[in-house]
Amino acid sequence: MEVILLEKVGRLGTVGDKVTVKAGFGRNYLLPQGKAVTATAENIAEFEARRAELEKAANEKRLFAESRAKQLDELIVTIKANAGDEGKLFGSVGARDIAAAVTDAGVEVSKAEVKLPEGTLREVGEYDVDLQLHVDVTQSVKVVIEAE
Repeated sequence: MEVILLEKVGRLGTVGDKVTVKAGFGRNYLLPQGKAVTATAENIAEFEARRAELEKAANEKRLFAESRAKQLDELIVTIKANAGDEGKLFGSVGARDIAAAVTDAGVEVSKAEVKLPEGTLREVGEYDVDLQLHVDVTQSVKVVIEAE
């Protein structure tokens, strides 16, 4: 399936690229999310007419993400959780908890932007957690988990 990208998609391309993707990925993700349109002659002509507008919107999203990253630059977030004597948590701290704590600290962050490649945090301590605010913008935040 050939599509024209309306915004930058990681490992696929940038605005205006005509790429071939698997049909399921195009139908189930790119098209419903508004990240691409099918590459028909009509859509290509419409895209070329709107190219400058779409590139400007993509640039504004990136600049907004960079401004949020600057706000998060030196941020340290503390989360209190129930823990045992050895520092193991009763439960875990996940992406939703971290997103809520960062949002409470003053910067709006969604759960999907929190990246935990090793899974949830299950012990008391300090962790560096990456927040992917945009395809091109990733910011690290220090998360301190303390026992209640």
